[in-house]
Amino acid sequence: MAKKPTVPKKIVDKSRATRRLRIASYNINGITTRLEVLLRWLGEFQPDIACLQELKTLDERFPVEAIERAGYSSIWHGQKSWNGVAILSRVGEPVETRRGLPGDPNDSHSRYIEAAVCGLLIGNLYLPNGNPWPGPKFDYKLGWMDRLHLHAQELLDSGIPAMLIGDFNVIPTDQDVYKPERWAKDALASPEAKAKFAKLVAQGWVDAIRTLHPDERIYTFWHYWRNAFERNSGIRIDHALLSPSLARKLKAAGVDRTPRGWEKTSDHAPIWVELEV
Repeated sequence: MAKKPTVPKKIVDKSRATRRLRIASYNINGITTRLEVLLRWLGEFQPDIACLQELKTLDERFPVEAIERAGYSSIWHGQKSWNGVAILSRVGEPVETRRGLPGDPNDSHSRYIEAAVCGLLIGNLYLPNGNPWPGPKFDYKLGWMDRLHLHAQELLDSGIPAMLIGDFNVIPTDQDVYKPERWAKDALASPEAKAKFAKLVAQGWVDAIRTLHPDERIYTFWHYWRNAFERNSGIRIDHALLSPSLARKLKAAGVDRTPRGWEKTSDHAPIWVELEV
């Protein structure tokens, strides 16, 4: 039987005082080439915890010193040219609890990192894109989602306040895309991926943004070409899923569109949630 995750005692705050905790997720699309964008965003938006995806750099080249100067401790799981995830925190050092999604010891992709911070367990993920569909990459995507489903259930069963956040590479519904017909043959909008995402949420996870904004068209990604951002021709593929106990502490959630309009920026915009903890 798999060992249940635990929150290290040294980072559990047992006081009765409460505060707003802002947790964000940002697919930076290359931390080396977009370090200035990241540092500017950290300075302006000031998230307490930031989860990054698509680092696209080796572990030894992660810009830990620059991030420390910005006021953040960090853990990361890098990979040359592809993938890569990191968790930054200015409210206590993130204590790593897992590196890599369980279930496949041969999976060499750096797509999942998990840490305990401020009494929360945060799983930061970069789910496979899956294109071209059909094909081996799509099969890998579905298999990865099955493994995520199993691990997510273990997190819920543990009873620890937990969050799964990051780039899921899934468009959940037609409400989450500007023109559904343009994505009909893309793996991000495939019926299989949508069904597996819905199954994941049905475990008991709460989609923070959609819960607070049930009727709005909200996007987190816009292609670089055809003035997609200016026309707001986007999709919502970055998500924050909260365990039931954590969802009760949810106060706000949204997308910070500002950095998407900067020069030499990522094609994603950061998402964020605010919790009263």
